[in-house]
Amino acid sequence: MDETNNKGNILLIDDLSDNLRLFSELLLLGYNVNSVTSVKMTRKTLKAKPPDVILFNIDTPEINYYDICKFIQNRQHLINIPILVIVNLNHNFDKVKAFECGVIDYITRPFHLQEVIKKIELQLTIQRQKFFLEKEIKKRKKIEDILQNSRALILSVLNSSKDAIAAFRAVRYAKTQKIKDFRCLVVNPIFAKLFNRRQSDIIGKLGFKNLIAQINADLFEDFVAVVETGESLEQDLYYSQGDDNCWYQFVAVKLEDGFSLTVRDITVTKKFEIQLQEGNRQLQLIANLDGLTQVANRRCFNNYLKSEWEKHLQKQHPLTLLMIDIDYFKLYNDHYGHQQGDECIYRVAQGIAMITKRPTDLVARYGGEEFAVILPNTTLEVGLVIADLIQSTISSFEMPHATSKVSEYVTLSMGVSCLIPDKNTTANDLVANADKALYEAKNQGRDRIIFL
Repeated sequence: MDETNNKGNILLIDDLSDNLRLFSELLLLGYNVNSVTSVKMTRKTLKAKPPDVILFNIDTPEINYYDICKFIQNRQHLINIPILVIVNLNHNFDKVKAFECGVIDYITRPFHLQEVIKKIELQLTIQRQKFFLEKEIKKRKKIEDILQNSRALILSVLNSSKDAIAAFRAVRYAKTQKIKDFRCLVVNPIFAKLFNRRQSDIIGKLGFKNLIAQINADLFEDFVAVVETGESLEQDLYYSQGDDNCWYQFVAVKLEDGFSLTVRDITVTKKFEIQLQEGNRQLQLIANLDGLTQVANRRCFNNYLKSEWEKHLQKQHPLTLLMIDIDYFKLYNDHYGHQQGDECIYRVAQGIAMITKRPTDLVARYGGEEFAVILPNTTLEVGLVIADLIQSTISSFEMPHATSKVSEYVTLSMGVSCLIPDKNTTANDLVANADKALYEAKNQGRDRIIFL
Protein backbone atom coordinates (compact mmCIF):
# COMPACT_ATOMS: atom_id res chain seq x y z
CA MET A 1 0.00 0.00 0.00
CA ASP A 2 1.26 3.47 -0.90
CA GLU A 3 2.48 5.39 2.14
CA THR A 4 2.05 8.87 0.55
CA ASN A 5 -0.44 11.45 1.79
CA ASN A 6 -3.20 10.49 -0.72
CA LYS A 7 -6.16 8.68 0.77
CA GLY A 8 -5.74 5.65 -1.49
CA ASN A 9 -5.08 4.47 -5.03
CA ILE A 10 -8.25 3.46 -6.88
CA LEU A 11 -8.43 1.83 -10.29
CA LEU A 12 -11.75 2.65 -11.97
CA ILE A 13 -12.59 0.26 -14.80
CA ASP A 14 -15.41 2.06 -16.66
CA ASP A 15 -16.19 3.76 -19.91
CA LEU A 16 -16.96 6.91 -17.87
CA SER A 17 -20.13 7.51 -19.86
CA ASP A 18 -22.35 7.80 -16.81
CA ASN A 19 -19.82 7.56 -13.89
CA LEU A 20 -17.95 10.80 -14.56
CA ARG A 21 -19.49 12.36 -11.45
CA LEU A 22 -18.16 9.50 -9.29
CA PHE A 23 -14.69 9.88 -10.81
CA SER A 24 -14.65 13.60 -10.15
CA GLU A 25 -15.90 13.26 -6.58
CA LEU A 26 -13.25 10.68 -5.73
CA LEU A 27 -10.55 13.00 -7.02
CA LEU A 28 -11.92 15.93 -5.05
CA LEU A 29 -11.98 13.86 -1.86
CA GLY A 30 -8.23 13.20 -2.13
CA TYR A 31 -8.18 9.76 -3.68
CA ASN A 32 -5.73 8.97 -6.45
CA VAL A 33 -7.96 7.64 -9.26
CA ASN A 34 -6.74 5.97 -12.42
CA SER A 35 -9.39 5.18 -15.02
CA VAL A 36 -9.14 2.54 -17.77
CA THR A 37 -11.63 1.55 -20.45
CA SER A 38 -10.11 -1.57 -22.04
CA VAL A 39 -8.67 -4.97 -21.17
CA LYS A 40 -5.24 -3.97 -22.48
CA MET A 41 -5.16 -0.79 -20.42
CA THR A 42 -6.39 -2.68 -17.36
CA ARG A 43 -3.68 -5.33 -17.53
CA LYS A 44 -0.99 -2.78 -18.28
CA THR A 45 -2.04 -0.63 -15.30
CA LEU A 46 -2.26 -3.62 -12.94
CA LYS A 47 1.26 -4.69 -13.91
CA ALA A 48 2.75 -1.19 -13.68
CA LYS A 49 1.17 0.04 -10.44
CA PRO A 50 -1.23 -2.22 -8.54
CA PRO A 51 -4.00 -0.14 -6.90
CA ASP A 52 -5.33 -0.40 -3.36
CA VAL A 53 -8.94 -0.89 -4.55
CA ILE A 54 -10.47 -1.81 -7.90
CA LEU A 55 -13.86 -0.26 -8.75
CA PHE A 56 -15.28 -2.19 -11.72
CA ASN A 57 -18.34 -1.28 -13.76
CA ILE A 58 -19.31 -4.73 -15.04
CA ASP A 59 -21.47 -3.12 -17.75
CA THR A 60 -18.38 -1.75 -19.50
CA PRO A 61 -18.84 -3.10 -23.06
CA GLU A 62 -15.19 -3.66 -23.91
CA ILE A 63 -14.28 -5.63 -20.78
CA ASN A 64 -15.43 -9.01 -19.41
CA TYR A 65 -15.12 -8.60 -15.64
CA TYR A 66 -14.80 -12.41 -15.13
CA ASP A 67 -11.69 -12.48 -17.30
CA ILE A 68 -10.18 -9.56 -15.44
CA CYS A 69 -10.96 -11.18 -12.08
CA LYS A 70 -9.37 -14.43 -13.26
CA PHE A 71 -6.32 -12.48 -14.43
CA ILE A 72 -6.01 -10.93 -10.97
CA GLN A 73 -6.55 -14.20 -9.11
CA ASN A 74 -3.76 -15.88 -11.07
CA ARG A 75 -1.17 -13.32 -9.92
CA GLN A 76 0.15 -13.51 -6.38
CA HIS A 77 0.98 -9.81 -6.07
CA LEU A 78 -2.57 -8.82 -7.13
CA ILE A 79 -4.69 -11.45 -5.42
CA ASN A 80 -5.30 -9.44 -2.24
CA ILE A 81 -6.57 -6.29 -4.01
CA PRO A 82 -10.26 -5.83 -3.09
CA ILE A 83 -12.64 -5.64 -6.07
CA LEU A 84 -15.89 -3.68 -5.88
CA VAL A 85 -18.26 -4.06 -8.83
CA ILE A 86 -20.92 -1.58 -9.97
CA VAL A 87 -24.06 -3.25 -11.36
CA ASN A 88 -27.41 -2.00 -12.59
CA LEU A 89 -30.30 -2.81 -10.32
CA ASN A 90 -32.01 -4.84 -13.07
CA HIS A 91 -28.79 -6.59 -14.18
CA ASN A 92 -28.77 -10.38 -14.05
CA PHE A 93 -25.76 -10.46 -11.68
CA ASP A 94 -24.43 -13.83 -10.51
CA LYS A 95 -23.23 -12.89 -7.01
CA VAL A 96 -21.91 -16.35 -6.14
CA LYS A 97 -19.75 -16.51 -9.23
CA ALA A 98 -18.55 -12.98 -8.62
CA PHE A 99 -17.50 -13.72 -5.06
CA GLU A 100 -15.72 -16.89 -6.21
CA CYS A 101 -13.77 -14.74 -8.67
CA GLY A 102 -12.52 -12.45 -5.92
CA VAL A 103 -15.20 -9.75 -5.77
CA ILE A 104 -15.46 -8.35 -2.25
CA ASP A 105 -18.64 -6.27 -2.53
CA TYR A 106 -20.98 -4.71 -5.11
CA ILE A 107 -22.72 -1.39 -5.61
CA THR A 108 -26.05 -1.09 -7.40
CA ARG A 109 -27.02 1.74 -9.68
CA PRO A 110 -28.38 4.20 -9.24
CA PHE A 111 -26.13 4.64 -6.18
CA HIS A 112 -25.61 7.18 -3.48
CA LEU A 113 -22.16 8.70 -3.56
CA GLN A 114 -21.76 8.49 0.23
CA GLU A 115 -22.51 4.77 0.13
CA VAL A 116 -19.81 4.26 -2.49
CA ILE A 117 -17.33 6.30 -0.47
CA LYS A 118 -18.14 4.31 2.69
CA LYS A 119 -17.57 0.98 0.94
CA ILE A 120 -14.35 2.17 -0.69
CA GLU A 121 -13.08 3.61 2.60
CA LEU A 122 -13.93 0.36 4.39
CA GLN A 123 -11.77 -1.62 1.97
CA LEU A 124 -8.98 0.95 2.16
CA THR A 125 -9.07 0.74 5.94
CA ILE A 126 -8.86 -3.03 5.75
CA GLN A 127 -5.95 -2.71 3.31
CA ARG A 128 -4.16 -0.26 5.59
CA GLN A 129 -4.65 -2.59 8.55
CA LYS A 130 -3.38 -5.53 6.51
CA PHE A 131 -0.43 -3.46 5.32
CA PHE A 132 0.59 -2.42 8.81
CA LEU A 133 -0.14 -5.89 10.17
CA GLU A 134 2.11 -7.45 7.53
CA LYS A 135 4.74 -4.84 8.28
CA GLU A 136 4.49 -5.59 12.00
CA ILE A 137 4.63 -9.34 11.33
CA LYS A 138 7.79 -8.87 9.27
CA LYS A 139 9.25 -6.70 12.01
CA ARG A 140 8.40 -9.23 14.70
CA LYS A 141 9.66 -12.07 12.52
CA LYS A 142 12.94 -10.21 12.16
CA ILE A 143 13.11 -9.66 15.94
CA GLU A 144 12.23 -13.33 16.54
CA ASP A 145 14.98 -14.38 14.14
CA ILE A 146 17.45 -12.13 15.98
CA LEU A 147 16.29 -13.50 19.34
CA GLN A 148 16.46 -17.05 18.05
CA ASN A 149 19.98 -16.48 16.77
CA SER A 150 20.87 -14.79 20.07
CA ARG A 151 19.48 -17.72 22.06
CA ALA A 152 21.38 -20.15 19.86
CA LEU A 153 24.56 -18.11 20.32
CA ILE A 154 24.05 -17.87 24.09
CA LEU A 155 23.36 -21.60 24.35
CA SER A 156 26.42 -22.31 22.24
CA VAL A 157 28.56 -20.13 24.50
CA LEU A 158 27.03 -21.64 27.64
CA ASN A 159 27.44 -25.22 26.48
CA SER A 160 30.99 -24.72 25.20
CA SER A 161 32.18 -22.69 28.19
CA LYS A 162 34.73 -24.29 30.49
CA ASP A 163 33.22 -22.28 33.35
CA ALA A 164 30.11 -23.37 35.23
CA ILE A 165 27.32 -20.86 34.46
CA ALA A 166 23.80 -20.63 35.85
CA ALA A 167 21.03 -18.11 36.49
CA PHE A 168 18.52 -18.18 39.36
CA ARG A 169 15.31 -16.33 40.26
CA ALA A 170 14.33 -15.57 43.84
CA VAL A 171 11.34 -17.36 45.40
CA ARG A 172 9.86 -15.33 48.27
CA TYR A 173 7.53 -15.89 51.18
CA ALA A 174 4.09 -14.47 50.40
CA LYS A 175 3.68 -12.49 53.64
CA THR A 176 7.18 -11.25 54.43
CA GLN A 177 8.58 -11.18 50.87
CA LYS A 178 11.83 -12.56 52.24
CA ILE A 179 13.79 -14.88 49.96
CA LYS A 180 13.32 -18.50 50.94
CA ASP A 181 15.09 -20.12 47.99
CA PHE A 182 16.07 -19.70 44.33
CA ARG A 183 14.70 -21.40 41.20
CA CYS A 184 17.13 -22.30 38.45
CA LEU A 185 16.43 -20.62 35.09
CA VAL A 186 19.53 -21.55 33.10
CA VAL A 187 22.37 -23.98 33.75
CA ASN A 188 25.13 -25.24 31.48
CA PRO A 189 26.55 -28.80 31.49
CA ILE A 190 29.68 -27.83 33.49
CA PHE A 191 27.54 -26.43 36.32
CA ALA A 192 25.39 -29.57 36.43
CA LYS A 193 28.52 -31.76 36.45
CA LEU A 194 29.96 -29.69 39.31
CA PHE A 195 27.11 -30.90 41.52
CA ASN A 196 26.91 -34.39 39.99
CA ARG A 197 23.49 -33.66 38.48
CA ARG A 198 21.90 -33.61 35.06
CA GLN A 199 20.76 -30.29 33.58
CA SER A 200 17.16 -31.51 33.59
CA ASP A 201 17.46 -32.17 37.33
CA ILE A 202 18.25 -28.50 37.99
CA ILE A 203 16.59 -26.29 35.34
CA GLY A 204 13.19 -25.00 36.47
CA LYS A 205 13.57 -26.64 39.87
CA LEU A 206 13.48 -25.06 43.30
CA GLY A 207 16.33 -26.06 45.59
CA PHE A 208 19.40 -23.86 45.26
CA LYS A 209 19.59 -23.72 49.04
CA ASN A 210 20.10 -27.48 49.30
CA LEU A 211 22.43 -27.43 46.30
CA ILE A 212 24.82 -24.85 47.74
CA ALA A 213 24.68 -26.54 51.15
CA GLN A 214 26.76 -29.37 49.63
CA ILE A 215 29.65 -26.90 49.54
CA ASN A 216 28.93 -24.38 52.29
CA ALA A 217 25.51 -23.70 53.79
CA ASP A 218 26.61 -20.22 54.94
CA LEU A 219 26.97 -19.12 51.31
CA PHE A 220 23.18 -19.01 50.80
CA GLU A 221 22.84 -15.75 52.75
CA ASP A 222 25.65 -14.24 50.68
CA PHE A 223 23.64 -14.88 47.50
CA VAL A 224 20.52 -13.43 49.14
CA ALA A 225 22.55 -10.29 49.87
CA VAL A 226 23.52 -10.04 46.18
CA VAL A 227 19.83 -9.86 45.20
CA GLU A 228 18.75 -7.55 48.03
CA THR A 229 21.67 -5.10 47.88
CA GLY A 230 22.68 -5.32 44.22
CA GLU A 231 26.34 -5.72 45.20
CA SER A 232 28.24 -8.38 43.28
CA LEU A 233 29.97 -11.21 45.12
CA GLU A 234 33.41 -12.53 44.14
CA GLN A 235 35.15 -15.14 46.22
CA ASP A 236 37.66 -18.00 46.09
CA LEU A 237 36.43 -21.19 47.70
CA TYR A 238 38.32 -24.28 48.83
CA TYR A 239 36.31 -27.48 48.49
CA SER A 240 37.46 -30.89 49.66
CA GLN A 241 35.63 -33.95 48.35
CA GLY A 242 37.21 -37.25 49.25
CA ASP A 243 40.74 -37.31 47.90
CA ASP A 244 40.07 -34.32 45.64
CA ASN A 245 41.11 -30.90 46.89
CA CYS A 246 39.70 -28.22 44.65
CA TRP A 247 39.64 -24.44 44.52
CA TYR A 248 36.87 -22.52 42.79
CA GLN A 249 36.39 -18.85 42.02
CA PHE A 250 32.79 -17.76 41.78
CA VAL A 251 31.20 -14.46 40.75
CA ALA A 252 27.53 -13.70 41.47
CA VAL A 253 25.85 -10.68 39.85
CA LYS A 254 22.30 -9.42 40.48
CA LEU A 255 19.94 -10.22 37.59
CA GLU A 256 16.47 -8.65 38.10
CA ASP A 257 15.01 -10.51 41.11
CA GLY A 258 17.74 -13.12 41.06
CA PHE A 259 21.37 -13.53 40.10
CA SER A 260 23.70 -15.04 37.55
CA LEU A 261 26.50 -17.26 38.82
CA THR A 262 29.82 -18.09 37.15
CA VAL A 263 32.07 -20.68 38.77
CA ARG A 264 35.61 -21.31 37.55
CA ASP A 265 37.84 -24.20 38.56
CA ILE A 266 41.12 -22.57 39.62
CA THR A 267 42.63 -25.69 41.20
CA VAL A 268 45.61 -25.87 38.82
CA THR A 269 46.28 -22.14 39.14
CA LYS A 270 45.90 -22.25 42.93
CA LYS A 271 48.23 -25.23 43.33
CA PHE A 272 50.78 -23.48 41.15
CA GLU A 273 50.35 -20.34 43.24
CA ILE A 274 50.91 -22.33 46.45
CA GLN A 275 53.98 -23.99 44.96
CA LEU A 276 55.25 -20.59 43.89
CA GLN A 277 54.67 -19.17 47.37
CA GLU A 278 56.46 -22.13 48.93
CA GLY A 279 59.28 -21.72 46.44
CA ASN A 280 59.55 -18.03 47.29
CA ARG A 281 59.51 -18.89 51.00
CA GLN A 282 62.31 -21.38 50.48
CA LEU A 283 64.28 -18.86 48.44
CA GLN A 284 63.73 -16.25 51.15
CA LEU A 285 64.86 -18.77 53.73
CA ILE A 286 67.95 -19.62 51.73
CA ALA A 287 68.69 -15.93 51.21
CA ASN A 288 68.60 -15.34 54.98
CA LEU A 289 70.31 -18.56 56.06
CA ASP A 290 73.97 -19.29 56.55
CA GLY A 291 74.74 -22.43 54.58
CA LEU A 292 77.24 -23.92 57.05
CA THR A 293 75.60 -23.26 60.40
CA GLN A 294 71.91 -23.23 59.36
CA VAL A 295 71.33 -20.08 61.42
CA ALA A 296 70.69 -16.57 60.06
CA ASN A 297 73.37 -14.92 57.93
CA ARG A 298 74.83 -11.43 58.22
CA ARG A 299 72.33 -9.98 55.74
CA CYS A 300 69.40 -11.28 57.78
CA PHE A 301 71.05 -9.96 60.98
CA ASN A 302 71.37 -6.43 59.58
CA ASN A 303 67.76 -6.31 58.36
CA TYR A 304 66.34 -7.75 61.57
CA LEU A 305 68.37 -5.44 63.82
CA LYS A 306 67.16 -2.40 61.84
CA SER A 307 63.56 -3.53 62.08
CA GLU A 308 63.72 -4.29 65.81
CA TRP A 309 65.51 -1.02 66.57
CA GLU A 310 62.64 0.94 64.99
CA LYS A 311 60.05 -1.07 66.94
CA HIS A 312 61.88 -0.60 70.25
CA LEU A 313 62.38 3.11 69.54
CA GLN A 314 58.62 3.48 69.22
CA LYS A 315 57.76 1.35 72.26
CA GLN A 316 60.78 2.35 74.38
CA HIS A 317 61.68 -1.23 75.31
CA PRO A 318 65.22 -2.51 75.99
CA LEU A 319 67.04 -4.29 73.14
CA THR A 320 69.98 -6.58 73.99
CA LEU A 321 72.76 -7.81 71.68
CA LEU A 322 75.32 -10.60 72.31
CA MET A 323 78.51 -10.75 70.27
CA ILE A 324 80.22 -14.18 70.55
CA ASP A 325 83.60 -15.40 69.37
CA ILE A 326 85.18 -18.90 69.50
CA ASP A 327 88.42 -18.61 71.43
CA TYR A 328 91.66 -19.28 69.52
CA PHE A 329 89.75 -20.63 66.50
CA LYS A 330 92.65 -20.02 64.07
CA LEU A 331 94.83 -22.31 66.19
CA TYR A 332 91.93 -24.86 66.19
CA ASN A 333 91.75 -24.72 62.40
CA ASP A 334 95.51 -25.06 61.98
CA HIS A 335 95.61 -28.06 64.30
CA TYR A 336 92.46 -29.99 63.32
CA GLY A 337 92.01 -28.84 59.73
CA HIS A 338 89.26 -26.83 58.02
CA GLN A 339 86.76 -29.68 57.84
CA GLN A 340 86.90 -30.20 61.58
CA GLY A 341 86.86 -26.42 61.98
CA ASP A 342 83.59 -26.20 60.04
CA GLU A 343 82.12 -28.92 62.26
CA CYS A 344 83.12 -26.91 65.35
CA ILE A 345 81.46 -23.74 64.03
CA TYR A 346 78.29 -25.70 63.20
CA ARG A 347 78.08 -27.26 66.71
CA VAL A 348 78.61 -23.89 68.41
CA ALA A 349 75.88 -22.30 66.26
CA GLN A 350 73.43 -25.08 67.11
CA GLY A 351 74.36 -24.85 70.80
CA ILE A 352 73.59 -21.11 70.84
CA ALA A 353 70.29 -21.75 69.04
CA MET A 354 69.31 -24.29 71.71
CA ILE A 355 69.24 -21.53 74.34
CA THR A 356 67.51 -18.77 72.36
CA LYS A 357 64.12 -20.38 71.81
CA ARG A 358 61.79 -17.37 71.65
CA PRO A 359 60.35 -16.71 68.15
CA THR A 360 61.58 -13.12 68.37
CA ASP A 361 65.20 -14.06 69.20
CA LEU A 362 67.65 -14.23 66.32
CA VAL A 363 70.94 -16.18 66.18
CA ALA A 364 73.18 -15.17 63.28
CA ARG A 365 76.63 -16.00 62.00
CA TYR A 366 78.26 -12.59 62.06
CA GLY A 367 81.38 -13.63 60.23
CA GLY A 368 83.96 -16.47 60.35
CA GLU A 369 83.86 -17.90 63.88
CA GLU A 370 81.88 -14.95 65.27
CA PHE A 371 78.15 -15.01 66.12
CA ALA A 372 75.55 -12.43 67.17
CA VAL A 373 72.34 -12.89 69.12
CA ILE A 374 69.54 -10.28 69.04
CA LEU A 375 67.29 -10.44 72.11
CA PRO A 376 64.25 -8.15 71.67
CA ASN A 377 62.51 -6.69 74.74
CA THR A 378 65.28 -8.04 76.98
CA THR A 379 67.07 -6.29 79.85
CA LEU A 380 70.81 -6.43 80.41
CA GLU A 381 70.32 -8.73 83.42
CA VAL A 382 68.36 -11.27 81.40
CA GLY A 383 70.85 -10.94 78.54
CA LEU A 384 73.70 -11.86 80.89
CA VAL A 385 71.79 -14.93 82.11
CA ILE A 386 71.28 -16.08 78.50
CA ALA A 387 74.96 -15.44 77.73
CA ASP A 388 75.96 -17.54 80.75
CA LEU A 389 73.64 -20.38 79.59
CA ILE A 390 75.18 -20.31 76.13
CA GLN A 391 78.68 -20.48 77.56
CA SER A 392 77.72 -23.37 79.87
CA THR A 393 76.09 -25.27 77.00
CA ILE A 394 79.15 -25.04 74.75
CA SER A 395 81.35 -26.04 77.68
CA SER A 396 79.18 -29.12 78.24
CA PHE A 397 79.89 -30.29 74.67
CA GLU A 398 83.55 -30.81 75.68
CA MET A 399 84.83 -30.32 72.16
CA PRO A 400 88.64 -30.90 72.37
CA HIS A 401 90.86 -27.88 71.66
CA ALA A 402 94.47 -28.99 72.14
CA THR A 403 95.99 -25.67 71.08
CA SER A 404 93.76 -23.40 73.21
CA LYS A 405 95.55 -21.22 75.76
CA VAL A 406 92.63 -21.14 78.24
CA SER A 407 91.14 -24.64 78.24
CA GLU A 408 91.47 -28.12 76.80
CA TYR A 409 87.98 -27.66 75.33
CA VAL A 410 86.39 -25.12 73.01
CA THR A 411 85.37 -21.93 74.87
CA LEU A 412 83.62 -18.67 74.02
CA SER A 413 84.28 -14.99 74.63
CA MET A 414 81.19 -12.76 74.77
CA GLY A 415 80.33 -9.06 74.74
CA VAL A 416 76.88 -7.96 75.90
CA SER A 417 75.22 -4.60 75.24
CA CYS A 418 71.75 -3.30 76.07
CA LEU A 419 70.09 -0.03 74.98
CA ILE A 420 66.65 1.55 75.04
CA PRO A 421 66.65 3.29 71.64
CA ASP A 422 66.25 7.07 71.58
CA LYS A 423 66.81 9.93 69.14
CA ASN A 424 70.46 10.26 70.14
CA THR A 425 71.42 6.61 69.51
CA THR A 426 71.39 4.21 66.57
CA ALA A 427 71.57 0.46 66.04
CA ASN A 428 75.24 0.93 65.21
CA ASP A 429 75.81 2.16 68.79
CA LEU A 430 74.39 -1.12 70.10
CA VAL A 431 76.71 -3.14 67.81
CA ALA A 432 79.70 -0.96 68.68
CA ASN A 433 79.12 -1.40 72.44
CA ALA A 434 78.75 -5.19 72.15
CA ASP A 435 81.84 -5.32 69.95
CA LYS A 436 83.86 -3.28 72.51
CA ALA A 437 82.69 -5.61 75.29
CA LEU A 438 83.78 -8.63 73.22
CA TYR A 439 87.18 -7.03 72.61
CA GLU A 440 87.52 -6.43 76.36
CA ALA A 441 86.61 -10.08 77.06
CA LYS A 442 89.41 -11.21 74.78
CA ASN A 443 91.78 -8.65 76.24
CA GLN A 444 91.08 -9.92 79.76
CA GLY A 445 92.05 -13.48 78.85
CA ARG A 446 89.04 -14.93 76.91
CA ASP A 447 86.50 -17.55 78.09
CA ARG A 448 84.42 -14.85 79.80
CA ILE A 449 81.45 -12.47 79.46
CA ILE A 450 81.85 -8.67 79.54
CA PHE A 451 79.00 -6.13 79.27
CA LEU A 452 78.91 -2.42 78.44
